[in-house]
Amino acid sequence: MPAAPGPSTAPGTSPSPEPSAADGSRRRTRPSPLWTLGLFRSELVTVFRRWRTLALLGVLAAVPLLIGIAVRIETGDGGSVGGGNGGGGPAFIAQITNNGLFLVFTGLAATLPLFLPMAVGVVAGDAIAGEANAGTLRYLLVAPAGRTRLLLAKFAAVLAFCLVATVTVAVSALAVGALLFPLGEVTLISGTTVSLGEGLLRALAVAVAVAASLTGIAALGLFVSTLTNSGIAAMAATVGLLITVQIVNTIPQLDAVHPYLFPHYWLSFADLLRAPVYWEDLLRNLGLQALYAAVFGSVAWARFSNRDITV
Repeated sequence: MPAAPGPSTAPGTSPSPEPSAADGSRRRTRPSPLWTLGLFRSELVTVFRRWRTLALLGVLAAVPLLIGIAVRIETGDGGSVGGGNGGGGPAFIAQITNNGLFLVFTGLAATLPLFLPMAVGVVAGDAIAGEANAGTLRYLLVAPAGRTRLLLAKFAAVLAFCLVATVTVAVSALAVGALLFPLGEVTLISGTTVSLGEGLLRALAVAVAVAASLTGIAALGLFVSTLTNSGIAAMAATVGLLITVQIVNTIPQLDAVHPYLFPHYWLSFADLLRAPVYWEDLLRNLGLQALYAAVFGSVAWARFSNRDITV
């Protein structure tokens, strides 16, 4: 009986190799863009379903409420905000009674120096260290994400929290301001009067600028999170570094280093309330945040890429 014909090959050539199971496995395990998007979505769910995150957002939302109630009580008794001397409170607080929209700017000015960055520091510090402490980090790395994709997904989730936290303060302040005070045309710092619609657009721009200002502390917290397996230690270290840098930024004798500290230009968002807008400090702030993100993001990647994940 004649033998079954085999695969035909040209004279002088060897048969092409059959694809191996390993090759197929590599093709199957290469993560697709949709898989990467799913990883980011999973990180978002992980961050925002934690009771700690919800508690932080609740505290942030309460700050404008407390400010609004305090201003309402003080002005309702016939007094003036800050005792009539132009001080004694956060920026823009004297304008709240005339226009509730200014509670948005006051709330952001009150929370940006400490409350917002502390909340971001807690979330960023727990990003990697919390997974390691819970023993889930190695299981995340079993998936075909790779360490780089996982780190990027976690950083993106922390940046999303920066935006959500800032918007939480702004929306809470707008709701309280509309409830307790009149809304109308907005008088900018430069003295120009704009419509309420333009004032709302400027409030949105301010919220975006404040969220972008938190990029540096987010990258710093993520780097600290790669150094330890204790989420609490990483959160405490990040918040401690934040407080230290804030103190250094207030010491006049160290003014030479102030422009290089990530919180130095945080309050430059007030320049968005001028006509025309003063862009110099705003752009310096964005550039400084990008620099911190690049530096600490790179060292976080270098540390995480070479880290021995045993738990």
